[in-house]
Amino acid sequence: MSQYSSPPPMPPYGPPMPPPPPPPGRRPAVTTALVAGAAAVVAAVVAVVVTLGVTGDGRAEPAPTVTVTETVGPDAADGGDEGAGESGADTADDGPEGTEDTATADGVHALDDTVVYDSDIEVGLTGLERAVSTDSAVPENTPYIRFTVRLENKGDKPFDAPMLTVNCSYGEDGSSAEAVFDTAAGLNGGPETKLLAGRSLNVPWGCELPKGEKLVQIEITPDYDSEAAIFTGRIP
Repeated sequence: MSQYSSPPPMPPYGPPMPPPPPPPGRRPAVTTALVAGAAAVVAAVVAVVVTLGVTGDGRAEPAPTVTVTETVGPDAADGGDEGAGESGADTADDGPEGTEDTATADGVHALDDTVVYDSDIEVGLTGLERAVSTDSAVPENTPYIRFTVRLENKGDKPFDAPMLTVNCSYGEDGSSAEAVFDTAAGLNGGPETKLLAGRSLNVPWGCELPKGEKLVQIEITPDYDSEAAIFTGRIP
């Protein structure tokens, strides 16, 4: 054998060539796949976080209700009533006070009201009380209501007082009450004189009122050109 060994045989081909670089503007397929996979993982994590943050069973909770609490001061609280108060005050000023005229749309007044007619004659009732006529009265021995018709002339010329008329009724059904004339009690009928400007006159009057009746209605007309004022109420 030779002292020199033969060299190893040469491979039939040369060393492998590296792969060609990718074309410009395009990413390798492996890189694209990795990016897509990472995006999918992020989306999955977000979905899990949202689901856990909403409810345990995966259903979305309704949006919370926001309540706005407004603190209203005393001035603001009274603001809504301020206009109404002013309006009420104006209305009260236009209305009656005390025993002044409190006529309704149909001309009805309480027994203690005072009425001023267009002729500037003021009329009121005083001293309402029950009584019984005397033997010489017309009608005699009859229960009646006695009262005084007070006239005051607030005009600037004399008033013809004999034009005064008084009519009475009683009860819920409005039974006509007969006038009572009793000289012994000073019930002599209506006035017979004129009432001068600025003067007043008291006229005693009586109307039939049975003992069991309490509701009375007294209609007073000062002259022929005025409408009757109706005074009504209950007598004890």
